[in-house]
Amino acid sequence: MTVNKPLLALDRAALMMQLVPYLIGRGEVSVTEAARDFDVTPDLMRGMVEKLTVIGLPGDGGFWQLPHDLFDIDWDLLDAHDIISITNTVGLEHAPRLTAREAAALLAGLQLARTLPGVSDSGIVQDLLSKLSRGASSTPAEVIVAPGPVDDARDVVDQALKTAVAVSFTYKAPDAATTIRTVDPVKVHIAGGQWYLQGWCHLRQSMRTFHLDRVRDIELTSIPITHGEEPVPALFAPSDDDVVVEVKYPSVMAPLLGGYIDRAQVSVVGDKAIATLRVADEQSMKRLAARGGGEIEVLSPVSARDSAAAWAQSGLEQYAARDSR
Repeated sequence: MTVNKPLLALDRAALMMQLVPYLIGRGEVSVTEAARDFDVTPDLMRGMVEKLTVIGLPGDGGFWQLPHDLFDIDWDLLDAHDIISITNTVGLEHAPRLTAREAAALLAGLQLARTLPGVSDSGIVQDLLSKLSRGASSTPAEVIVAPGPVDDARDVVDQALKTAVAVSFTYKAPDAATTIRTVDPVKVHIAGGQWYLQGWCHLRQSMRTFHLDRVRDIELTSIPITHGEEPVPALFAPSDDDVVVEVKYPSVMAPLLGGYIDRAQVSVVGDKAIATLRVADEQSMKRLAARGGGEIEVLSPVSARDSAAAWAQSGLEQYAARDSR
């Protein structure tokens, strides 16, 4: 925005929303300096500050009833010295009181968010972590996000996004030959406990989704990112790298399978249904099988069937180990 261009109503509203936290953070600031920081004229900045004094919390019936319901400024300081100092913030600095359980849940989410590329070094996240810890009614439990096998890959992607270069890695999709991929990274997602990288694949010449558990030997390249603005497909949109799986289940269980069968081809024989669906990773069959309590059978491919069986066997062994103690 330029100082000579009239402000639209939406622009004024946006500036007003930014002005209060700015003034709280600065404590005292001259009209000229604030105008320069917001890229507006000093007269416009003074007018915005004066308008703050008619904004606040509505009382009963929508009308302000008490003086502390409105923002206020030090008028003498403004008139005599052109200094802006906000004296009433309408409770914006009051930290929410959370239970220890609520704070721990939010802390866990923030810890996880901090592992996303582009967020790890954000001071905002660290500030929020500190404020949540202070705002709890009692000390929240210590939150530890266990390191995962894809942490190194996420770190490399984070560096690639910061330096605007492509990454290179070895990729092995199920029932497919190992390939070397060079990718312009765009996004990293977590879904169902699994991490995915989306980016422009130089080999396939299109946007692709990669399961980070299948990524090996990832490293930075010197190739500038040139396709970072390409449209990114939905996370689980069909891809040439998908695994086609057949599962059998009682027809009455269909509502429990949710999104798994939304785009599947389903045939019904008697009280049984067979669904042919595309998944990004055969490991996801473990989560699908868990919904059925033994009623869902993975028919093919053999690797997906074996994966679900091995997962179930591992669970049984955990029970046996517990009973033996």
